[in-house]
Amino acid sequence: MSDTPIRLLIADDHVIVRDGIRGMFTGDPGFEVLGEAGDGAQAVQLARTLDPDVVLMDLRMPVMDGVTAIKELARIGARARVLVLTTYDTDKDVLPAIEAGATGYLLKDAGRDDLIRAVRSAARGEAVLSPSVATRLLGRVRAPADPLSARELEILRLIADGATNREAAAQLFISEATVKSHVLHIYAKLGVNDRAAAVAVAFRRGLLSVDGA
Repeated sequence: MSDTPIRLLIADDHVIVRDGIRGMFTGDPGFEVLGEAGDGAQAVQLARTLDPDVVLMDLRMPVMDGVTAIKELARIGARARVLVLTTYDTDKDVLPAIEAGATGYLLKDAGRDDLIRAVRSAARGEAVLSPSVATRLLGRVRAPADPLSARELEILRLIADGATNREAAAQLFISEATVKSHVLHIYAKLGVNDRAAAVAVAFRRGLLSVDGA
């Protein structure tokens, strides 16, 4: 196994980034870059046909984003391990990628030696996390997100039913400004930026259910 090069696929929508990553592995007999993809859909197609050991996957790409591509690779039963390589380390980027099945999550400011070690580890199926991402995930485990208050849950249920802030205020006999304040608190606690994402996360975490409980 050690004599067989690790076969790589690079997925990033910036040509200069792909060139830089390819350059890090060029000349190293331990690696073989099979191809490059400029978006998530192309990454899935190339992974299907080239059968790489590791896909270096950016997250924010046109046509199909990285998280969706990771889910699609899992759906089709691709053998490749996915090592996310991105500039973003926020909860809304990290958690969906890990949940989708990424083996590792590395930031683009990583040095060549760190990237090579990460790829070798990912090829073995070992979890790889950049220090800032590991700290973020540990922080969430040690200090779970604040629970929603009873009032916030009421408002979240109304949002899920399609109510506007004004409509929610009328139903709860409170001011529209108060509803807006509660909505912002809900966003902060759930780590989202809009109403649709808040509802989706709430259902995923069991805070809302189809029967309205």
